[in-house]
Amino acid sequence: MQLFYNPDINETTDSFSFDKEESRHIIKVLRKKDSDILFVTNGLGYLFKTEITLASDNKCTVQIISFEKKDSSNYHLHLAVAPTKMNDRYEWFLEKATEIGIHEITPIICDHSERKVINKDRFEKIILSAMKQSNELFLPKLNEAITYKEFVKLEIGGLKLIAHCEETDKKTLKSVLKPHENITILIGPEGDFSENEIALALENQFTPVSLGNTRLRTETAAVVACHSVVFVNEH
Repeated sequence: MQLFYNPDINETTDSFSFDKEESRHIIKVLRKKDSDILFVTNGLGYLFKTEITLASDNKCTVQIISFEKKDSSNYHLHLAVAPTKMNDRYEWFLEKATEIGIHEITPIICDHSERKVINKDRFEKIILSAMKQSNELFLPKLNEAITYKEFVKLEIGGLKLIAHCEETDKKTLKSVLKPHENITILIGPEGDFSENEIALALENQFTPVSLGNTRLRTETAAVVACHSVVFVNEH
């Protein structure tokens, strides 16, 4: 199934038109024509079956034939991950985490962060592309970048974890994960969290955890954490 995206449709929508860029892709690249079937999601768990009624590369119009709604997860996974020095590595994380099944992402600016500015529009396009490629019906939420100190002081429910590389008393991620639980995990930059940041996390009820016996890159650690949580919650 090839999946398309339109954030403005819902169960009351009868028909709609794609924007010019998507219309051109559908008609010129994919060579779709009148009466062809397209599957569309709004990123909120809905899958719409539609039929092309106007195969225009400027304004491809479809009529909704039917729809179904996927149940939302009974847990929420939020990763707060420091931007990597090389953008392509963070983009790789965004793509893979979306494919695996993340719900929310917040870029956090840390003491050792070498990159302090992100391109949110580009990151959102990568997440959207990964959602469509993997036939996922829920679009992960990407928050604005925020400083680490601001983030750890937010009111966050559920299990709160910080994954760091310091040789201190830590639990394994596997030992603390339980199914059907909201979870937030902090992943630091290439230089890891500072001692002050680790102390601040503990003061704000974050539990320190280890992701394994080897030292992982930021983007690898984030993907490992994401998959571990999703694996625990598989039916």
